[in-house]
Amino acid sequence: MARFLRILLTVLLMSGLVGLTSEARADAPSVIRIGYPGVGIGNRPASFGNSIATLHLRGLLEDEFKKDGIKIQWTFLRGAGPAVNELFANGLLDFSHLGDLPSVVGRASALKYKVLGSSGVRGNIYVSVPADSAVKNLKELRGKKVAVQKGTSTHLAALKILESAGLSEKDVRLINMDTNTAKSAIVTKDIDAAFGQADYLALQDQGVARVIFTTKGGDAKLTSNGLFLGSDDFIHKYPEITKRVVKSYVLAAKWLADNEKEPLPIFQLWSKSGNPFAAFKRDWQGENIKYRNSPLVDAYVASRYKLQIEEAKRLGLTKKTFSFEEWVDSSFLNQALKELNLEGFWQPRDLAGNPTPGKS
Repeated sequence: MARFLRILLTVLLMSGLVGLTSEARADAPSVIRIGYPGVGIGNRPASFGNSIATLHLRGLLEDEFKKDGIKIQWTFLRGAGPAVNELFANGLLDFSHLGDLPSVVGRASALKYKVLGSSGVRGNIYVSVPADSAVKNLKELRGKKVAVQKGTSTHLAALKILESAGLSEKDVRLINMDTNTAKSAIVTKDIDAAFGQADYLALQDQGVARVIFTTKGGDAKLTSNGLFLGSDDFIHKYPEITKRVVKSYVLAAKWLADNEKEPLPIFQLWSKSGNPFAAFKRDWQGENIKYRNSPLVDAYVASRYKLQIEEAKRLGLTKKTFSFEEWVDSSFLNQALKELNLEGFWQPRDLAGNPTPGKS
């Protein structure tokens, strides 16, 4: 009888332990799925230019969750922002970096994700033509074949850049092309021009393209922006895991800030995307790496997105507007900054994008 009771007690204890283990697993996912709107050269799964690309290249999430046995699954999408939104719509992503237009379109279409932080502001746009093209300025693009990846932040910027030259979308033959295809088309002269980012500088260095316009050093309203987004389902189901994800993302932004004065390690890291070091060096010359990659959703970010929400509707890229403030959940970022002792490391930016000393 005593032996039976000992066996029964052991079984009950083991059952309790199994139950506790199952419950603990329920508090954490087996995989964290992160989307990125773009690919590197040759479709390699890597990118550049912001805190989320840096988060990936430095393996910070993998290091953070290795001890938990949680897999980190990165998906780099040649279809860019629209493809990211499609995955979110089908419940296949938990987090993503996403440019301003696709995130605005997604939110206006009732996709259930929240803004957890900023992942880059004032991304420079470059307009390139074949090296021997007769086109010298934006106005001469009238009637020309011009490539841009539609539904992306570059698309919204392109329409506003054309407007700045007195042109509308109807004044050019706007062709939908992903970045790598458009760069090849510039080389083969199948298109007359293309809108893109810093990677187009490499074509100029190779002598096959020429930049006729850049937003660098110009009107910030014509540049692009990015956000770090988290799905409502994930952040509600796994708040502690979400906090740790956001902490890792903050550490990526901190690493960029720490290397701002001597950015060689940053450009070397981003070069893993296949894009050349020289292009990053030129694109970021004179730029404030720390504050362009600040994670804060401050007055500057809010003003930029309120503008983009209105501009997207005005240009017919979405049918309705919404409240930016109601889209943001800063609780995880605030917790992360506090736990990392980084409160005040990034000062909030004013409406001109400049840090405001003394405010936090």
